[in-house]
Amino acid sequence: MSRFSLRVLDGADRGRVFDHLAPPITIGREEGNTIQLNDERVSRYHIKIQEDHEKLVLTDLESTNGTKVNGEDVQLRILRFGDMITVGRSVLLFGSRDQIALRLAQLRGETGTDATRYREESSSSSKRPPGKLDFELSLSEREDIQSTMHLLEPPQIPERLSPGQAAQLSELLEYLHLRIRRLLQTVKVDDKVERATLDTRRWQDLVDLQSRLAEYLREIGEPD
Repeated sequence: MSRFSLRVLDGADRGRVFDHLAPPITIGREEGNTIQLNDERVSRYHIKIQEDHEKLVLTDLESTNGTKVNGEDVQLRILRFGDMITVGRSVLLFGSRDQIALRLAQLRGETGTDATRYREESSSSSKRPPGKLDFELSLSEREDIQSTMHLLEPPQIPERLSPGQAAQLSELLEYLHLRIRRLLQTVKVDDKVERATLDTRRWQDLVDLQSRLAEYLREIGEPD
């Protein structure tokens, strides 16, 4: 995994840049952290970013005020360049300008020499060639590409699962698949107004499904 940068966008440390960080790192108010923030709403040891299976994973270290990534409360989260991490009153941008430019290029389907060059230059040199991120951001006046960066991407199935873990994961996904299929079968589509409706009972079923998923996420993030 290549090194990464964190830039403080808001908070008492606004404008600070932490370059060439190598996982694992911790962020918090205490002096012993890799990054120490001057923010009374940040816990002594607030979050940890570590590498696992070539991915960078953020873990909330049972902080008092919690952690958000792109506005969503998280306990565990795979980070992607361009993600915005909120701890206390501080907002940090994950990734260097080159790394964010590379992700933007990939999101718009750039697979040629430009994307390869971005990757090689960002990993082999600390020098930042000017204009690459500006070019990506100015490709369109619309916000489609930028907003896409903060959408959840389909995750990959975890690797190296034991047979028992694989069976449990398969059972969980099958349960979700069947409930969603049942909901979709009850949707009424009006082609004239291009609108789909769901009756109140099924709507409550959908809300209950979201609630159950939230409970699963908490159990995974805060195991006994």
